[in-house]
Amino acid sequence: MLWYFTTRTKIVNSHKSQTSGMTDDNEFFRKATLRICGTLEIEEAMCACVRAMREVMPVDRMFLQVYEPELGAMRTVATATAERGREVDLLTPMPEPVREQIARSAATGPEESVVIDSDERNPVAREMLRFHGIQGWSVLRMRLSTEGGRLGGIVLTAEGRDRYTSEHARLLRLLEDPFTIALANTLEHREVLRLRDRLADDNRYLHREMLRLSGDEIVGADFGLREVMHKVHQVAPTDSPVLLTGETGVGKDVIANAIHLGSPRRDGPFIPVNCGAIPESLLDSELFGHEKGAFTGALARKRGRFERAQEGTILLDEIGEMPLPAQVRLLRVLQHREIERVGGTERIGVDIRIIAASNQDLSKMVQAGRFREDLWFRLDVFPVAVPPLRDRRGDIPALVQHFIERKAGELKIGVTPRLAPGAIDSLVAYGWPGNVRELENLVERAMILHRGEPLRFDDLGASLPGSAAITSTPGELPLDLDSLDLDTVVATHIRRVLAMTGGKIHGPGGAGELLGMNPNTLRYRMRKLGLPFRKHLKPG
Repeated sequence: MLWYFTTRTKIVNSHKSQTSGMTDDNEFFRKATLRICGTLEIEEAMCACVRAMREVMPVDRMFLQVYEPELGAMRTVATATAERGREVDLLTPMPEPVREQIARSAATGPEESVVIDSDERNPVAREMLRFHGIQGWSVLRMRLSTEGGRLGGIVLTAEGRDRYTSEHARLLRLLEDPFTIALANTLEHREVLRLRDRLADDNRYLHREMLRLSGDEIVGADFGLREVMHKVHQVAPTDSPVLLTGETGVGKDVIANAIHLGSPRRDGPFIPVNCGAIPESLLDSELFGHEKGAFTGALARKRGRFERAQEGTILLDEIGEMPLPAQVRLLRVLQHREIERVGGTERIGVDIRIIAASNQDLSKMVQAGRFREDLWFRLDVFPVAVPPLRDRRGDIPALVQHFIERKAGELKIGVTPRLAPGAIDSLVAYGWPGNVRELENLVERAMILHRGEPLRFDDLGASLPGSAAITSTPGELPLDLDSLDLDTVVATHIRRVLAMTGGKIHGPGGAGELLGMNPNTLRYRMRKLGLPFRKHLKPG
């Protein structure tokens, strides 16, 4: 907030000051006010003001204070000498009689707004001087009262006793308006900074939580998503656009978040936008923002999602649903890194990274004229295809355990439930048309239905109209799992795959290829799980 004030003509008709160094009151007011309002940093303004005031009165130190009634203390927010100013936050406790005196002054108002004082005559001055270690100094103080009802004051001190005169008090009174506005703006500025710091701290906490939930733990990163995560690690450090493709529910948003958290923009915002969920009439306003009065109901200026993603990442999910006119404006963002708010003419630069996601084949949409070819070329710089869950069945045991542990906290279940014998068998054989999202919902539903019991998935696929509940893949052997520990489940699954390959790990048709993982990684996992290396393993 700018320090703006209206000069009230309360001073002088060229009344000459009898103090050397100043020509008249108007000149004194002008010089002091220019220094008070010459900077947003109150401590620097006070330092410059001390230097100006020393030409007409003794000033060794200046204090800006505000009274905190709930604390019963006077808070010093800034102090200055002729050499330097300091922003401070010091509380001077006030005894009970002093607090009562301040309360009476607030209710009735003191007889004089400017008082020549000393620690001998005034208990408030005595407490303040003793707190700052300057007992025995002369004090000239002026009471300030902001429009918000905050009481404060500006205090001048000079070494030695009886240094101030009535002429000094009169000159200080001329600066009541500038100092009152300075106090009000300083308090508001401090509050803005406090809220900004709190928001920054909340953002850091949110980023840590996002990193904990998805950045470090991409389930399947070493198995079915190994190739995807390899691409993520390649593209994350760059600012290149990324196009994520895959069926609905495969976790494209999780991969986008992993790219953001692995990039130099990880401390910036991550703004997801579902382009298919925003009505076409509101899409421009949501993405680009609008100016006040741009349309009926635009009662104030609004920042759009692109501006909110400044120095961060924006995910444009279901970008195939974006209307052609909006695609033109998105192309401008990609080309020129700037936007225009709806109803505005100013071009606003944006420093963002764009990740697009779609469950549709955008190349076919281009051929059909439903997606701009030039925009597709801009977005298709680094395509990443996220495989469906049916193509990475080896991740299902780990995903189930991950969802059980997470949902146990969300549903406030004290003891993490276990799986019923053979429960994984049906999950691995199922076709998963809804992919990972369907699996997550299924686990949550089972935890609600079978609270306190081993989890079963009796209604697997029941919500799909006209389709069978279980679809088996040819050649798959069923899993007969009696132990429900995650390591045991993984070991059983690896042993089952090894039995299918006759113990072969490396090369075409080996267990490493079937599990979608590096053979060396598989051998490491087998050693960790205590699985032997030998031919003709039987499923355990």
